[in-house]
Amino acid sequence: MSEFRIHHDVNELLGLLNVRGGDGAEVYIDLLQKNRTPYVTTTVSAHSAKVKMAEHSKTPEDFLRKYDELKSKNVRNLDPLVYLLSKLTEDKETLKFLQQNAKERSEMSANAASSTTTSYNIPATSSKMSMQELEELRKKLGNVTASSNVPQSSEVIRKMLRDRHNKKNPTQPNPVFPNWVYDRPALIGDFVTSPTPVGDPVVAIGTMPLAAQEQALVEDLLYVLIGVDGRDIAAQPVLGRQSRSFIVDPSLDMSIKELVNRILPVASCYSTITRFTEEKSSFEYGQVNHALTAAMRTLMKEYLILVTQLEHLHRQGTLSLQKLWFYIQPTMRTMEILASIATSVDKGECMGGSTLSLLHDRTFNYTGDSQAQELCLYLTKAASVPYFEILEKWIYRGIIKDPYSEFMVEEHELQKEKIQEDYNDKYWDQRYTIVQHRIPSFLQKMADKILNTGKYLNVVRECGRDVTCPDAKEVLYTLKERAYVEQIEKAYYYASKVLLDFLMEEKELVSRLRSIKHYFLMDKGDFFVHFMDLTEEELKKPVDDIIPPRLEALLELALRMSTANTDPFKDDLKIDLMPHDVITQLLRVLAIDTKQEKAIINAEPTEVSLSGLEAFSFDYIVKWPLSLIINRKALTRYQMLFRHMFYCKHVERLLCNVWISNKAAKQYSLHSAKWFAAAFALRQRMLNFVQNIQYYMMFEVMEPTWHIMENNLKSASNIDDVLCHHTSFLDNCLKDCMLTNPELLRIFSKLMSVCVMFTNCMQRFTHSMRIDSEMKRLTFGNSASTERTEEAEKKRLASKFLAEHVDALQSDSGFEATISKFDSNFSTLLLELLDKLSIYSTNDCEHSMINIIYRLDFNGFYTERLEKMAIERSQKTAA
Repeated sequence: MSEFRIHHDVNELLGLLNVRGGDGAEVYIDLLQKNRTPYVTTTVSAHSAKVKMAEHSKTPEDFLRKYDELKSKNVRNLDPLVYLLSKLTEDKETLKFLQQNAKERSEMSANAASSTTTSYNIPATSSKMSMQELEELRKKLGNVTASSNVPQSSEVIRKMLRDRHNKKNPTQPNPVFPNWVYDRPALIGDFVTSPTPVGDPVVAIGTMPLAAQEQALVEDLLYVLIGVDGRDIAAQPVLGRQSRSFIVDPSLDMSIKELVNRILPVASCYSTITRFTEEKSSFEYGQVNHALTAAMRTLMKEYLILVTQLEHLHRQGTLSLQKLWFYIQPTMRTMEILASIATSVDKGECMGGSTLSLLHDRTFNYTGDSQAQELCLYLTKAASVPYFEILEKWIYRGIIKDPYSEFMVEEHELQKEKIQEDYNDKYWDQRYTIVQHRIPSFLQKMADKILNTGKYLNVVRECGRDVTCPDAKEVLYTLKERAYVEQIEKAYYYASKVLLDFLMEEKELVSRLRSIKHYFLMDKGDFFVHFMDLTEEELKKPVDDIIPPRLEALLELALRMSTANTDPFKDDLKIDLMPHDVITQLLRVLAIDTKQEKAIINAEPTEVSLSGLEAFSFDYIVKWPLSLIINRKALTRYQMLFRHMFYCKHVERLLCNVWISNKAAKQYSLHSAKWFAAAFALRQRMLNFVQNIQYYMMFEVMEPTWHIMENNLKSASNIDDVLCHHTSFLDNCLKDCMLTNPELLRIFSKLMSVCVMFTNCMQRFTHSMRIDSEMKRLTFGNSASTERTEEAEKKRLASKFLAEHVDALQSDSGFEATISKFDSNFSTLLLELLDKLSIYSTNDCEHSMINIIYRLDFNGFYTERLEKMAIERSQKTAA
């Protein structure tokens, strides 16, 4: 059972039990997954569980009757359910809670039913009802009666199945028998009931001598055994799936009547089998049921031959009632088994795989009865032929030819192009899916391999290559499952190898992944330095003012003038300007619906008007079939990693530019420069933080994880392993880069914002210093004329005023307080980040994240403060 299914079922169960509050569904889901053990229901355990449940039931007969009814309908997982219920009866506390819950639900249902009961306006008894009112009341009562649970006619069921098929396959309508096949009951071979009374009122059979009675009854029985009413034995009409019953002349001698009643069940079985074969041989019920009815007809021929031989003996006058009973004995068991199977298939509305499951289970249940098992084995082999033909085409060629929707694998019309466009597109998971109730029970263990085998071959076929398994052999049903299991496994390994070789060698999957790594994981350093230098001015603009073709041209230039020029797939790299920043993108993809989401969104107000840098990302063109691995979901994850690292690289460049500016600013003399040293120190701390974070992400997360993935890809045996390793690589990178934790992401985004605001502040100061320097240079320049001297004097005075003004801005009350505020905010946020990393690395065993602490706190500068925060936290927890 998948994790999603467990999550859904637990939530449904909590809702039904009206459980509110507590630890929520997640706790129960974890417990179920940790304590899950495989359980295989055996005949003995199922029987003991059924007996135990009957003992605890207030009405054991009703429970056993319902169990047998569900068993006859071939309801799946019935025995495991009964076993679970029997275990629940042993837990008194749970039983008491369930009883109380059932009582509350019944009361709620009763209240709801009383409030929604249909009411009709019936005139008062004192007034007479008109004919119109009486007719209206009759119609309403008729509608209520019609809504009761009445079995649907065969015609309605056929039409429903036909409409369902035609809706799914409008271009291939089902063939239909002409109406006269169903309108002429005499053609069916079953009893044609008539309203005429049984027996001759003139001469009652009871008045005849015993020998005459016996001969008359033998003749009647020979007719009844082939579906024709006799003179003194007549079939009663049947409704729906009822068994046929008969009316025998009541004046018949009791000894003869007793023997007749022993033989009549054979005629009832014949009627059941005949009706079943006639109904299920229609095209609407599928090929498996058609093959089953054909096999039953073959067996019925032997029965009809026997009845013909008995009729011949009767004509010779040598067939007595006792001899008829003797000769019919061997056939009775066969007819009972065939009728039982027909009834079960009919009640369970079985088609395709569910019919084969029922036949397989019957075959195994008759293990002690060799004759019955041989009979069921013959039926199962015959019915499985069309199913195995579909299976062979699927596992040997990757083609589904299932006109009647019987096969376990169902095809859905999906466009493979969308896998590159839609993040939520699930082409690989949803193009072909398993339909549980169509899986024959003897193929249940191999269902996933059967699905994947055809999927692998189908991918290669869609690329224009015709593939056929070289080990293709006819699949035949046998009680020894190993026979066809080996054939399915051979086909599976061949399909896995064909597709894997096709992707790895012909489509160069690993080379493609390396190409993506060069750009999205910033593997090519010289390319990015060159690209960021070229696009620096363009990316500063608002995203609406950027011209994408210009960025594409600059990207092309950077690719051609760097080592990326050797990449054969570089032309598939494209520019993508996203409509939101990386934080919003992460939250939308992760669908985080928590309080932290609002905090993160509020921490990034720049979403209103994005700059080119915040909206910038790469995109990559991937064609089928590589898009199965590098789909939109994978590319989106690559984009998130790239945008996160690209922004860090941008912040590092800003801090390095501040360092360059500060080097030039050292030559300027200021009246008060205490804040200047503090700004230098803060800039260095910020640069150390950003560079170490980048180093950690690139060399301690991405590179080791990439090498693990590369090694895993070399040992991958099928495409699902490749998908799993690639997805695991991306998930681990996102997690270890702190992109899946909203709390860490919030703190990190605030730290980046503080760094950016600090660089902007320092750049404004440096810019003012450059103006001051330029004006001084102009002031002290050589001038020959008096006008120039006067102009220089004016500029000198202006420069002096500006210098004093700038110095005032940088005074203790101005810039020193600003730098101090930046320092305080940065230190507080950094300590908070280190503290949270310490918690997650300890509690959640995220050991890779602790490397950030070792890098940022390499000299123990933050250790004392972190220990103090840990003590305060433990004291709060203890309190």
